[in-house]
Amino acid sequence: MNTETLLIELGTEELPPKSLKNLAVTFYQQIKDQLDNAGLAYQDIKWFATPRRLAVTVSQLVDKQADKEIEKRGPAVDVAFDANGEPSKAAQGWARSNGISVEEAQRLKTDKGEWLLHRATQTGKTVADLIPAMVNVAVSKLPIPKPMRWGSTRTQFIRPVHTLTIMFGAEVIAGETLDVSSSNVVTGHRFHHEGLVTLAHADEYEEKLTAAFVQVDYQQRQALILAEINKAAEQLDGVALIDDELLEEVTGLVEWPVILIGSFDKAFLDVPAEPLIYSMKDHQKYFPVNDKNGQLLNKFIFVTNIESKDPIQVIKGNEKVIRPRLADAEFFFKTDKSKTLASRLESLSSVLFEKQLGTLKEKSERIASLSAVIAGQIGENTEQAKRAGLLSKTDLMSDMVLEFPQVQGTMGKYYAENDGEAPEVAQALEDQYRPRYAGDALPEGNIGCAVAIADKIDSLVGIFGINQPPKGDKDPFALRRAAIGLIRIIIEKKLPLDINNLIKESVDLYGDKLANENVNSQVVDFVLGRFRAYYQEQGISVDVILAVLANAPTEPLDFEKRIKAVSHFKSLEQAATLAAANKRVGNILAKFNGELYPTFKADLAIETQEKALAKAFNEVKTTIAPMMLAKDYQAALTELACLKAPIDDFFDNVMVMADDEAIKTNRLTLLNEIRNSFFAIADVALLQ
Repeated sequence: MNTETLLIELGTEELPPKSLKNLAVTFYQQIKDQLDNAGLAYQDIKWFATPRRLAVTVSQLVDKQADKEIEKRGPAVDVAFDANGEPSKAAQGWARSNGISVEEAQRLKTDKGEWLLHRATQTGKTVADLIPAMVNVAVSKLPIPKPMRWGSTRTQFIRPVHTLTIMFGAEVIAGETLDVSSSNVVTGHRFHHEGLVTLAHADEYEEKLTAAFVQVDYQQRQALILAEINKAAEQLDGVALIDDELLEEVTGLVEWPVILIGSFDKAFLDVPAEPLIYSMKDHQKYFPVNDKNGQLLNKFIFVTNIESKDPIQVIKGNEKVIRPRLADAEFFFKTDKSKTLASRLESLSSVLFEKQLGTLKEKSERIASLSAVIAGQIGENTEQAKRAGLLSKTDLMSDMVLEFPQVQGTMGKYYAENDGEAPEVAQALEDQYRPRYAGDALPEGNIGCAVAIADKIDSLVGIFGINQPPKGDKDPFALRRAAIGLIRIIIEKKLPLDINNLIKESVDLYGDKLANENVNSQVVDFVLGRFRAYYQEQGISVDVILAVLANAPTEPLDFEKRIKAVSHFKSLEQAATLAAANKRVGNILAKFNGELYPTFKADLAIETQEKALAKAFNEVKTTIAPMMLAKDYQAALTELACLKAPIDDFFDNVMVMADDEAIKTNRLTLLNEIRNSFFAIADVALLQ
C-alpha cells in the first residue's frame, strides 16, 4: 500500500471565536474516529483552526483499507434442505444475498451441528471512496446550537461555507459538503492576501498559508500571542492580566496576530480597577496590565489581525474606542457614591428574588438574620454580620453594577468604604459571592464567611422549598455550586457549624413561603451528596467517602475528620479483615429476627474466644471513649484495629448462630456492639 498526506479543510465566514476550538477539536475527533473504525492506518493526525477555517491533516495515511477474509454463516443444514434434499427458501434467500448458489456454499461443522458457510475476500475501499462521506458525517456532528442559512439554498451551518479542500497528496478527492465541491484551493488572509491559495500537494498547507499571512496552527498561534503579550508587559515593567477564556477568544479572532500597546488617561485610575478591567477585557478584548505591586497601569495590550504600515494609527483608534467605556465607568462611580448603600435597601423591594420567595429585600433580611446566627456560633460580631447581610444586595441597584454585573459585591465593598461602614462589613460585601467557581478564593474575613454561608443556605432552602431542585444537568440557580462553596468555606476556614441546624434556622426564617414539607431533609441530603465530588477532586477513594456518608454527619469539619481517619484506617494491614468482618456481621444481623440484649452478658459466654473478644473489646471501648468525645477518630479507629486478632479467633472457633437462643442472642449482641463502635465513625464494611 502507498501512503500520503490527507488534507481536509472547510473554509467559512468568520466562526464564533468562543466556539472555534471546540468546533475544531470535535471535527478532528470525528475524522479520527472514523479513520480508526475504517481500519485506515496513519502516522499522525493534527487539527487546525482559524476564524475562517476548520482543518485536519493526516500524515502517512494508507491509500486503501486492507482486504478482509469474511465468513457468513447460513442456516443449519437440517433447515437448509427438505426431506428430498432440495434447498429450502431460507437457504436460497441466504445464498442470493451472498451472490452464490446453495450448491456453491461450503459447510461448517461444529460440536453443535452443521451449517452452510460462505467464505469470500472483501476488497478494501480506497481513501477516495471513504473520505467524502467521513467529512459529511463529521460536519453533521459539530456542536452547532444555532445554524444559519445563506443564499437561496436550504443548507444550514454555523456560518456560510465558501471552500472545501480534500486532498490526498497531490490528488484532489471529489466530494461535496454543504453544497460546496472539493478543490485544491484555500483562502489566505482577508486583507493581506488577494485571491485564493492553490495547493499542488497537501504537504504545502501550512507553508503556503503562512506565506498568505495565515498562522493556521491554533496552538502555535495561541502560544505566540501569549509570548508576545508577556513580552509587551515586560516592556512596561508590568504584568499582563491574562485569563484562559480571553486568550482563547482572541486566538479565535485573528489569523495573523500582531500585538500592540495602548494607553488611557491616568485620571481613570481613580475609579476602582475592577470595572476598568472588565471594560477592557469584556468589551474590547484587551489585556490590562498591573505594575509589579499589583496596581493597575494606564496601559493595555491588544491583539490585531492586521500588520499595519502605520501601527500608531491602529493604537490611536483603539485608545479612542476605550475612552468612552472608561468614562462611563468613571461617571457611574461618581454618581453611585452620592447615594449610600443603606438608602438603596428599600429599592430592593421592587426586584424579585423568585416569584414564590419574595423580593431581594426580603432575601437580604433573611440573610442578615441568618448571618447573625452564624457569626454567634463562630465567635464573631453578630451586629456586623447582620449589617453586612442587610446591605449584601444593595449594590445591585447601583449604576455601575447594572452596567458591569461581574463587579457585584466588589463595588459593594468600595461603596461601603465610601459610606463609612466598618471594614469587616465592607469586606463581607465582596466576600459573599465567594467561591464563585472551582478553585476560587474563599472569603477573606469570618464576617464574610457568615454572609456567604447564609446567602447559599437561603438559596438552597428557598429553591428546594418550592420544589425546584436541580434536575439532570439543569441547575438554573447554581445550587450545586452553592453547596460545594458552602462545604469549602466551612471545612477550609475550620468553622464549627452544623449544616442541619443552619437549614432549620433558614426554614424558620422563610415562614409560610415554603410549600415543601420535606425541605429540611432534602437540602441536607443534597449537601451531603456534594461531599463526594468535593473529596473525589482531592483524590479520596469513593469507598472511603461512601463509608463516611453512611453515617451522614452534618458538620463539615466532623466529616473532614472522619474522612482522614478512614483513609488512614484503610492503609492499615488489619483494615481489609475488619472491613470484611463488619460486612459479615451486618449480613448476619440482617437475617436475625429476634431482639438483641441491651448489653453483652458475660455470664452467658462459654467459649474461650468469645470471652477473649469481649475482654479485648471492653478494654478498647474504655480507651476510645475520650477519643470519641474529642472527635479524634483516627486514634479511635487505630485502637479498634487491634481487635483484628480476637475477631479472627472468634469467627474461626465460635458458632455465632448457636442452637441455644440466649447464647446466640448474646453473641450477636457482642458483635453488634463492636460493629456500632466502628459505625459511630463510618461504615467500614463499605471499604474495598
